[in-house]
Order: sequence, then C-alpha cells, then structure tokens
Amino acid sequence: MSNTFCGEELGKFGFGLMRLPRNEDGTINTDETAEMTDRFLEAGLKYFDTAYVYEGSEAAAKVALVDRHPRDSFFITSKLNANAAKDEADAKNQINVSLERMGTDYIDFYLLHALSKKNVDKFENYGCWEYVKQLKEEGKIRHYGFSFHDSPELLDEILTKHPDAEFVQLQINYVDWEDPIVESRRCYEVAAKHGKPIVVMEPIKGGTLANPPASVKEIFTKANPDVSVASWAVRFAASLENVKIVLSGMSAKEQMEDNLSYMADFKPLSEEEQKVIAAAQDAFKAIPQIPCTACHYCTGGCPMQINIPDLFKIMNRDMLFNDRADSKKRYSNATKDGGLASSCIGCLQCEGECPQHIEITSWLHKIAEAFE
Repeated sequence: MSNTFCGEELGKFGFGLMRLPRNEDGTINTDETAEMTDRFLEAGLKYFDTAYVYEGSEAAAKVALVDRHPRDSFFITSKLNANAAKDEADAKNQINVSLERMGTDYIDFYLLHALSKKNVDKFENYGCWEYVKQLKEEGKIRHYGFSFHDSPELLDEILTKHPDAEFVQLQINYVDWEDPIVESRRCYEVAAKHGKPIVVMEPIKGGTLANPPASVKEIFTKANPDVSVASWAVRFAASLENVKIVLSGMSAKEQMEDNLSYMADFKPLSEEEQKVIAAAQDAFKAIPQIPCTACHYCTGGCPMQINIPDLFKIMNRDMLFNDRADSKKRYSNATKDGGLASSCIGCLQCEGECPQHIEITSWLHKIAEAFE
C-alpha cells in the first residue's frame, strides 16, 4: 500500500529501536538486531526510530543498519531530549552525538522528544524550535517534528505557535483512544485539525495489548483465530486516516515476522473488524490497570533504584489474572537485589517524569501492601 510521509515514499510501518533484543549481560544483541533489520528492509519497509536517550540504541543502529546498507535505502529518526541536557549547549550538541553514534551525516526525521507541560518551556528557552530549522537548512536533518505526551489543549497551543512542525508523534492505541488521561482521540483530532501527519507510538501499549486479559483475547480469537492479538492493535492505529507511520518496538525475530505478516502489505480494518475492536474496548473498560508503557523515564532519577515499570507490570498482571501466589513469586524475583516498593521515600521525582501522569507513589504503596 503506497504511503507518502513528508514527501517521502515509504511503507506505513516503522521499526522502533527502543526495545531491541538483549544479551544476558544486558547489552543489545546486534547480531539478532541485524537479522531483524535485514528482514524489515526485505519486506520493503524503510523507517527506523531511535533516540538520543535510548541506551545503546543509536550505536546498535550503526552496527545493524547504517554500516550494512546503502544510506539512501532507509530513513532513520532520532530525537533531541531537553530533559536529558544540562543546559542549552548540551541540548544542542545531542544532534552531533547522535550523528557520531549512528555513523551518518544526516538524520531523516528529527524530533523534539516527549513534549509535555512539564518541559515545553525548556524547549522554548533553549531555542530548540529555531535550532531544528537551522539544522534542516544545514542539511543535518531533512524533516522535523515532535513527540507528545499531554493534553489536546497543550498540543493545540504548540501547533498554533509552531505551525512549521512537519509532523507529530502521538501515543495511540484502542485502549487509550478514549482514555481520560491519555486522550488519544482528541490529540489525534487536534493534529488533524492542524493538517499534521501523525506517527504513532505505543500502538501495543508497551506490549500489553499483545497478551490482553482473557475476556479481550477471546473476542479477537473468536473473530479471527488465524491472526495474532497484537495485529488488531497495530492495524487499529494504522487504519486511522491521518496516521502515516505506526511504530512497533520489536525485541525478537518472532515479533518482527508477525508484524510483517500484516503490515508489509497493510489493509485497513473493515467495518466488521471495527466492531470487534469496539467490543474489545468495552471489555477492557471493566478491568482496572496502571497505564504504564515501560518507557523507564521514571527510573533514572529514583534515589531508591526501584524498577517501577517492572513492579507495575506485576501489579497489572495480578489485577488481570487474579493469581496472587504467582504475583508474589514474580515480585520476589523482581526485587531480590533490592528496589522494594516499600522503600519508596515519596520524593515524587518519578511522577514529574512520567508521560502517563501516573500517581506512582500511591501505586507503590498498594504494591507493597499486596506483595510484601
């Protein structure tokens, strides 16, 4: 299916390099990443998404992609993260670090990373908007936009103030579509109103929609037992009119093969399939969940070194499957080297970094009560 994004011809599916396969020592498995990269390109797809703050990702992109394929055979993104910078000079130097890490002279799509009400002023004060225009004029980047985690009202303000932004990256999936915190649908509508093409992140909600609750899985399996449950989530996002690219952060060759089976030659959801999605949305609404996407923005500054996303994953699983004995085993294993939920000192730094605006400290207290 033909797809034009910012004047470039490319497929509608992007390889997110945020959750690459890892070796036992925690380093990225570049051999498996290279195999996945080759398979992605063989399928006729070209869009790769990384970022300055994705640990090891840009360097892995050099080894698995840039060093092994002609530069004009793919498109690569990276991102400027003002929160990760000590000052304006440090923020503006991120592009140079990214270029060096990836071994390339230019980046196709460059984003101001994870804008929200907590940091939007920092991007303004550092002159980041003027800077990306300059980078484009210099040829270091070809297109620029921003990723966003906040209210539709703030998105409207940003796009009104910066109409030159070429695209917007939004969190969209069928669970968050009407979520009162994420407000995917309203953010989508704001971007559409401003005429901005959309890149979708978190279509599978950090992997949780690949293995949803039994009540949801049953709906999808009954509708079509021959396709993966994850495929419904990705195709939901890709079927939206103004969505140009849907990213999937793949960490295994099996995930790559499944995604390619329906996205290499993408077909939008039919009217009957949209009804199946609606039924799944209704089933999800009946189950409480912590809306964590495992982005790990919360963990970097935690003074108690609590692996918050892992603990939230255990709590969510407990709420979904109601297996307290299994949950306690998982919790014990996850905290065997420290980082108990009860060690939280309530400093709230994690809540200041959370793009999903989760009341993290409150949930940690509940997790401690449940599993310790």
